[in-house]
Amino acid sequence: MVATSLVIDAPPERVFAVLADGWSYASWVVGASHIRAVDADWPAVGARLHHQVGPWPLHIKDQSIVYAVVPDRFLELHARAWPLGEARVVLELEPIDEATRVTLSYDLIAGVGQRIPKPIQSLALRPRSSEMLHRLSDIAERRSVART
Repeated sequence: MVATSLVIDAPPERVFAVLADGWSYASWVVGASHIRAVDADWPAVGARLHHQVGPWPLHIKDQSIVYAVVPDRFLELHARAWPLGEARVVLELEPIDEATRVTLSYDLIAGVGQRIPKPIQSLALRPRSSEMLHRLSDIAERRSVART
């Protein structure tokens, strides 16, 4: 898996509140252009987030599914963007005083991306992951606790 970490100046519950807000994904997930629907029980195991990736009119409609969740600590998603492929995405939240170390890990598991050698995947995914974590940080650091 390709892993990237960032310490966010917000407690884990505030960071997780952003992850638990499925409608916010297009704000911090690089490439997500629109959230079409979010299951009412998001982010429970099996819940789906219906999204579009890419620019109009070339966007792809697909979904991400929650595989595992531990509130305020861990979220594992199965992200799809066919015909491009599928990925296992893991977000781990580790408390550090009043902050949170967030580690975002990717594993391309199906489609075209899976055929790319791991070192090249890492070169391509690391900048994207870093930008996603910085966007997540911007939202979590400014979100009020009352919104959780």
